[in-house]
Amino acid sequence: MIRNSLAAFAERLSASVRNRGELPDLTVGQIRIEVLAGLTVALALVPEAVAFAFVAGVEPLVGLYAAFIVGLVTALFGGRRGMISGATGALAVVMVHLVAEHGVEYLFATVVLMGILQVGAGIFRLGKFIRMVPHPVMLGFVNGLAIVIGLAQLKLFQVPGSDHGGGGHGALGGEWLPMPELTLMLGLTGLTMLVIWGTPKITKLIPAPLMGILITAGIVIAFGLDVPTVGDLASIRGELPAFHIPTVPLNLETLEIIFPYAVILAAIGLIESLLTLNLVGEITGRKGGASRECVAQGAANIITGFFGGMGGCAMIGQSMINVKSGGRLRIAGVAAALFLLVFILFASSLIERIPLAALVGVMFMVVIGTFAWQSLRIMRRIPRSDAFVIILVTGVTVYADLAIAVVVGVIVSALVYAWNAASRIHARVADGDKGEMVYKLEGPLFFGSTTSFMELFRINDDPEHVVIDFADSRVVDQSALQAIEDLAAKYDAAGKRLELRHLSRDCHRLLSKAGQLMVDSDDDPDYALAVDYRVKLGRMGGAH
Repeated sequence: MIRNSLAAFAERLSASVRNRGELPDLTVGQIRIEVLAGLTVALALVPEAVAFAFVAGVEPLVGLYAAFIVGLVTALFGGRRGMISGATGALAVVMVHLVAEHGVEYLFATVVLMGILQVGAGIFRLGKFIRMVPHPVMLGFVNGLAIVIGLAQLKLFQVPGSDHGGGGHGALGGEWLPMPELTLMLGLTGLTMLVIWGTPKITKLIPAPLMGILITAGIVIAFGLDVPTVGDLASIRGELPAFHIPTVPLNLETLEIIFPYAVILAAIGLIESLLTLNLVGEITGRKGGASRECVAQGAANIITGFFGGMGGCAMIGQSMINVKSGGRLRIAGVAAALFLLVFILFASSLIERIPLAALVGVMFMVVIGTFAWQSLRIMRRIPRSDAFVIILVTGVTVYADLAIAVVVGVIVSALVYAWNAASRIHARVADGDKGEMVYKLEGPLFFGSTTSFMELFRINDDPEHVVIDFADSRVVDQSALQAIEDLAAKYDAAGKRLELRHLSRDCHRLLSKAGQLMVDSDDDPDYALAVDYRVKLGRMGGAH
């Protein structure tokens, strides 16, 4: 069937990584790979953490502390080895309004409350609901995030301070660098990408992204090239983060201010983290860990709120750098966090000399590797509704917000599914052995198909004895039960005899008026119907 195209694509992707599902042995060689992968991630974390701090309206160290603390805690206790977490733009764009209106101390308090909510989500195992995200939404999420990452790098080709805002994630309203500087930066970016592409063909001793950064930085320093560097963004020198209780009034008014922000931040953080968890799981061949990731993210945010950090969540770009550099264990994430702390305390002068072009080249390669190019090839083979969802989620991710994009995608997918399921209900009409008319119902009976169900019957034209056979159907919810009750009432008002066959035992118990019309049979289905609402529905049925 044509709907199997997406499933086939997912199976091909899983098959390509199936052999990588087992954790590598803890050898000296693997430890070296993990440490170097962590170093590469840490180098790429610096400019992003600084940039996201600027977006949120806080000092650069607030973003760097968040990247260190959130990255360390989630690397140690998170639900997926290989994932990298830190300060992210998805959270920063929400924080900016809170900081502007109430100050950074309220941000710290909000981050603590955000973490508490995330821990609660993990304890109550709400992370499992990420499985409700359809594959087309995942593809749209991946493609949209790849575009967002790419557009974010383009801003580094602009004159600092010339972007006056506006638009969504990908807004580019600034002035481009002068042509000589722009040409040089483009050339160095291309060189970095070329080195990353070619390094695996020569050696695998050093992660390709790290090799690209080292070679490009070496050329810039050796020849004294005048190009933008990390130091042009801000100084990253600082001290160890210190414990600090947010200085906000502990009253109901403060809670009213921070709670809405905390809920939004917790939701965005968990959605992005759990989707990244699934994506990394596809690449590494490992599954599970959603609830554990929720708890780890929450604990990390609680800690970072008390140590002057802006909070964070999983970072898809850095996670892709890590796994593509060979990081498969927790060592890489821990190493990245510790390297970041070393940069802040001791090596700021060296890190600030790294050209931004080298880091842009790394991120562009991440974009190329992250974008689901195969989704473009399968567009004509999958249902139009799935193709529409992919494009919709991609667009909303770019121009609005990741959480909104995922919610919109899930809602549209659910509506499409409900519509398709509702259109499948129909009945075959046949004569029974005793002259009765038999409606052999096929398709699910639920809230979306009740109208079509009622339209199947011609009560005034039917004979005195009518049978409805549910053997090839399934009663799904209370709306379906109510439709059966209403139909039974109409046949009763018309003075005609109605029998209901092959309904589940649940229906026998929950139906009131129509329950008297059911015929018991040894081959009645035994599926569970609305298990959590039996008592409630029983009371409702008794009211008829």
